[in-house]
Amino acid sequence: MKDDKWLYEITSKHKLLDLNLPEIWRYRDLLMLFVKRDIVTVYKQTILGPLWFLIQPLFTSVIFTLVFNNLGNITTGSVPPFLFNLAGITAWNYFKDCLTGTSTTFTKNQNIFGKVYFPRAIMPLSVTISNLLKFGIQLFIFIAFYLYYASAGALLSPNKLLFLFPIYLIMMGMLGLGLGMILSAWTTKYRDLTILLTFAVQLLMYLSAVPYPVAEAVKKFPPYVANFVVYNPMTQIIEGFRFMLLNDGTFTWFGFTYTLVISIVIFIVGLLIFNKTEKNFIDTV
Repeated sequence: MKDDKWLYEITSKHKLLDLNLPEIWRYRDLLMLFVKRDIVTVYKQTILGPLWFLIQPLFTSVIFTLVFNNLGNITTGSVPPFLFNLAGITAWNYFKDCLTGTSTTFTKNQNIFGKVYFPRAIMPLSVTISNLLKFGIQLFIFIAFYLYYASAGALLSPNKLLFLFPIYLIMMGMLGLGLGMILSAWTTKYRDLTILLTFAVQLLMYLSAVPYPVAEAVKKFPPYVANFVVYNPMTQIIEGFRFMLLNDGTFTWFGFTYTLVISIVIFIVGLLIFNKTEKNFIDTV
């Protein structure tokens, strides 16, 4: 009698570095369902709903303009300070949302993980994809203000390196996803990290040249702080983001390559830790 072959085999034994793309593709309907859930449920019972996608970056840009540019006398060259800040915040928000959204993958979804099987990587992946919608809305607002300032006579023009935009977006996603998967594994044992993350992300924003140009950091910060800002991968992404869209700031191929390599390494390390943790996390959460 011929042995019957299983169509699918669920096992905890798999390679650590395994994206498992064929299985994720089979569960693509579930992935889209989680993406829809992430988009709808966040603001479902709020009064303003998706308008919060617009209010948060606009208000933050206004505050940064008042505090850093008006009170702190930080100059942004020929670029209007509000538009300069809005560009940095738009890029930063996508990274931040990917990081914070994926950092609680195991603790937030432990009930689902304990009852039914599906590729666990779908959860952090759905967060990264759903945040693209929020990023797209905020980018649209940035473009609207860009056109307004350009029509008002501001010297604005995209840089010829604008074709690198998709790569910068992928780097932001990989950094946020990779760091988020690392933190999601650690928070299964150390819940204090969830509290610490809010403070750490806020601090990292100020060390990623979001509210000021890198040139100002080099000029005014102590050398050890300035070096951290310059070699911070998110600084390179935000500075490159502004350079492409506003043709202002600094761009080097070394910085671009360095950031790309760091993003890939962090993503791979995050995937390794995530795949290792998913085997026995249910015993520790």
